[in-house]
Amino acid sequence: MHDTLENSLLSTWLWPLGLVLLVGYILYRLAWIFQFYYASFYKKPVFAHVYLKRNRLTPKQLSILQKESTFYNRLAKEEQAYFHHRVATFIKEKEFVGQSHLEVTEQMRVTIAATAIMLTFGFKNYLLEVIETVIIYPQIYYSEINGAYHKGETNPRHKAIVFSWEDFKYGYKIGDDNLNLGIHEFGHAVHLNAAQRNDISSLIFNQGFVNLTRYLQNNESVRRKLIASKYFRAYAYTNQYEFFAVLLENFIETPSEFNKQFPVLYKLIRQMLNFKFAGY
Repeated sequence: MHDTLENSLLSTWLWPLGLVLLVGYILYRLAWIFQFYYASFYKKPVFAHVYLKRNRLTPKQLSILQKESTFYNRLAKEEQAYFHHRVATFIKEKEFVGQSHLEVTEQMRVTIAATAIMLTFGFKNYLLEVIETVIIYPQIYYSEINGAYHKGETNPRHKAIVFSWEDFKYGYKIGDDNLNLGIHEFGHAVHLNAAQRNDISSLIFNQGFVNLTRYLQNNESVRRKLIASKYFRAYAYTNQYEFFAVLLENFIETPSEFNKQFPVLYKLIRQMLNFKFAGY
């Protein structure tokens, strides 16, 4: 009698539950495949902004964002709400650590987070999992890793990004000199993060980087023009990672000039980042 009742319960609940789970998994895989092909064709995720819950900045943090971020102020109202949430989430999820007796302030948290979120604003997965800790020095600092002085660095091994606050501020305040430490280092983080991930935004970025590399390899005249123009600083030609990071500084700070001189490169970076807002 007991065995019969147990078998009846299994038949009544277990098999239907298993069927529901199987159907759910199949639907999930179909949705992922659809997103993959959509992203491959349109070079953007189906939805970049879908949130079950939105995090909020404190009034002081929001005031800093409104005062300091030109990019935020150029966004449409709905986009500002998304940006607000993402900056608050970045601050919540990452650890900010001051070095050499530096006290981490709200201005540091907000401006650094806003720089990261600006670059990933077109991504569905935007938090840069390659980074867990933001380390801030007062000024230029000595790195034990390679025995040299640095203004900033991205260290995926330790999941850290490091800044000299003095140099970060300089790049943040002057918005059209194509020299921005925050953009440069977070550019490295974006690049490294995409190389380690297989989410939709990383797939779009990686395919875009392949297209960018092929374009330059197959166009010697463009390569000569890049160097002759002196529009990109010489450090860009150190390696492919520095090249992208420097291009990104120019893309963000002087987009009109970039588009005028190198429209194909501009379009490729815009596609890689799904950067279709704030006048870009």
